[in-house]
Amino acid sequence: MLQLEAKIPLGDVRGRIDHMAIDLARRRLFVAALGNDSLAVVDLQAQRLDRLIGKLPQPQGVGYEPATDMLYVANAGDGSVRMFRGAELSPSGRIELGSDADNIRVDAGAGRVLVGHGDGALTILDAAAQKKLASIALKAHPESFQLEAGTNRIFVNVPNSGAIDVVDGASAKKIASWPTAGRRANFAMALDGAHRRVLVAFRRPAELGVFGAADGALITSVPTCGDVDDLFVDAKRDRVYLSCGEGFIDVLATDGTVYRRAAHIATAAGARTSLFVPDLDRLLLAVPARGEAAAGIWIYRPSP
Repeated sequence: MLQLEAKIPLGDVRGRIDHMAIDLARRRLFVAALGNDSLAVVDLQAQRLDRLIGKLPQPQGVGYEPATDMLYVANAGDGSVRMFRGAELSPSGRIELGSDADNIRVDAGAGRVLVGHGDGALTILDAAAQKKLASIALKAHPESFQLEAGTNRIFVNVPNSGAIDVVDGASAKKIASWPTAGRRANFAMALDGAHRRVLVAFRRPAELGVFGAADGALITSVPTCGDVDDLFVDAKRDRVYLSCGEGFIDVLATDGTVYRRAAHIATAAGARTSLFVPDLDRLLLAVPARGEAAAGIWIYRPSP
């Protein structure tokens, strides 16, 4: 199901690792080393750490916008979004969002960058002008959020309000709020566009909830490994990948509305951050340092 292909050491990176993003043209992976107050830049082609960008106050979210060749880094420590441009990743300014800047999503087609932050907000940035366009109020801090292709809808996990919110990106307003049926700690999310489903991973209890994208109706749920932080759909194989801090990757196979665990792959404790890159057909797992074991990026190749 997933074959471990390589391990890339991250040098002196210590502590918690948060989200990742990729520059496909240069085969560069950007890793938010939150516990290290730095950003790790990994050369996937050479399979080595290229550099560390330091003095970032608890970086959490990372997004790369290819049209402007700009990297965005959201920082929890001071609520800023720092920008770095081009091959040299030259510092190119910052945008203040107030507090707890977190997840980033890039809407390349619309030239927008979206950032979740604070006690409940999504801010939309203009990628060309590097300025705020709008801010959308939510009841609590947003975790993972996903942009629906072909529409203006944005689905947002809001765990502290026990909901999945639906936002209209064009009007910058919330248009619906779906209850989570007693499930809590909904941090990870992915969209299954082919089947028009919203997939949400809960930590309490540890399970995947599958919701209809049209109305938020719960279609099914299935147990997963614990402490999920990232979740991805492999549309080519009709699979779902979940990376879990308890030290496993779960692979779920889908058949209609049935989701079953096809593999339960041991990884490392705390390795809950991942990134599936369909263009590379690889799942990249961030493994934090533990004891004498250094932090690293583990590269998995799906099969068949």
